[in-house]
Amino acid sequence: MGPVLSGVLQLLALMAALALAHVPLGDHMSRVYSSGRHWRVERWIYRGIGADPDTEMRWPAYLRGLLAFSAAGVLFLYLLQRIQGVLPLSLGFRSIDPDQAFNTAVSFVTNTDWQSYAGEQSMGHVVQTAGLAVQNFVSAAVGMAVAVALVRGFARSRTGELGNFWADMVRGVTRILLPGAFLAAIVLVACGVIQNFSGIHEVGQFMGGSQQWNGGAVASQEAVKELGTNGGGYFNANSAHPFENPTPFTNLFEIFLLLVIPFSLTRTFGVMVGSVKQGYAILATMVMIWVGFVALMMWAEFAHDGPALQLAGGAYEGKEVRFGVGASSIFAVSTTLTSTGAVDSFHSSFTGLGGGITLLGMMLGEIAPGGTGSGLYGMLVMAVIAVFIAGLMVGRTPEYLGKKIGTREIKLAACYILVTPALVLALTACAMALPTPAHSMANTGAHGFSEILYAYTSAANNNGSAFAGLNADTQWFNTTLGLAMALGRFLPMVFVLALAGSLAGQRPVPVTAGTLRTEKPLFTGLLVGAILIITGLTYFPALALGPLAEGLAA
Repeated sequence: MGPVLSGVLQLLALMAALALAHVPLGDHMSRVYSSGRHWRVERWIYRGIGADPDTEMRWPAYLRGLLAFSAAGVLFLYLLQRIQGVLPLSLGFRSIDPDQAFNTAVSFVTNTDWQSYAGEQSMGHVVQTAGLAVQNFVSAAVGMAVAVALVRGFARSRTGELGNFWADMVRGVTRILLPGAFLAAIVLVACGVIQNFSGIHEVGQFMGGSQQWNGGAVASQEAVKELGTNGGGYFNANSAHPFENPTPFTNLFEIFLLLVIPFSLTRTFGVMVGSVKQGYAILATMVMIWVGFVALMMWAEFAHDGPALQLAGGAYEGKEVRFGVGASSIFAVSTTLTSTGAVDSFHSSFTGLGGGITLLGMMLGEIAPGGTGSGLYGMLVMAVIAVFIAGLMVGRTPEYLGKKIGTREIKLAACYILVTPALVLALTACAMALPTPAHSMANTGAHGFSEILYAYTSAANNNGSAFAGLNADTQWFNTTLGLAMALGRFLPMVFVLALAGSLAGQRPVPVTAGTLRTEKPLFTGLLVGAILIITGLTYFPALALGPLAEGLAA
């Protein structure tokens, strides 16, 4: 079997598995967020945090709960890293420096999981499990809660109430993420991923020196790392490390995990708004972009341009031979089109155009299918923009799901799509203009520029993957990337929740002969076009200086 055919077959198998999970998981999540009953363990949690889960919240109260919870998470995780040196099971590692502790705390609370450190050389078992792994659950649940609040904004009428943040967040953890991660961890352990609390061991002598490895609760963290589209690995090599991802099957299984909730949330959306067809329209948009990007990536990485690639049968540099070019291409596209950031190969070693595809995937806003929750609410905001554009074309007041898209709604949607590009482009310009940040680049020219652009794109879009050629463990990058992660996570959430409150307060608009049918293929095509055009107009100059220049010069 040739490598191209192998990649295509893996893609088809992955799509079949996602299709089988779509309806049952989507329906389950809709029941979770619509139920009026609380589990006993959930009541204990509400009692412990002093929350009333039955109190409906308007969008400012929902936002205050979200921000307060996230701020507490940042503070706790920061302090945990700062005292690591005196904690049990620290493996002898010292406490984390203030700038790196800040960067890491913000990173995991914002579901970015950017890592400017080597996990196996920096973090002990307590910080990994009680700190980072916990945030893998709750940060993903926060994103899902915001998505559900926006869905309620479309589904409800003449009320500003969007549900209860504490109930939505807790249910996301207890009823969706914990059971899913538990089952996934069992599969990973059965396939060879390690799960222990062992110390550091010498495994052999290499070139006159010893090599050391430490164990850890890797399978449990790996499961939620992918399922919650987090991406932070236990080891520096992330999902390219054999302790995290030992076989081609676990590789494909991990891709399935990072895609299954974002794709299935479109079914949840359709059920909650009372029109499954609307969910399928959003799903079709996501699938078209995802499959298109995978096809482009395989073409870029299998193109035999040059004698080395012709002899190897593809661009194998930076890729694990046990996975191959095809599986690595699927993983790279899936992790950058979601907010996962896990890697099973090094994106800096991809071809110029291949690296550009990973960059463009994040620049789209990570909405195809995007992160757990963030992908759905990002796509729904783009749907609002697409409806507005269609309304301008035909001279009608735009409507979506029975709600008018007026001045307030379009301003909020516009602010949402402008926040991330402003952060990425402004911070990239500052880093390139100042003398010190440029010293962190491992390369000069177009590829070096791509390293900086990739870092800020990854941070502001809460992805977390790196181009693997940039030394980001400096005060400048730890601080500015931390700020990019925080602003790129919470400012868009402000606009999403404000939009949800505005929509929930409206009266439903009856469907007429002039209403745009947003469940039809025509709207799906319009939505795909709007996403690609808006992203292209925003980022094309930056891409032309980096990956496009490198790819065309190759």
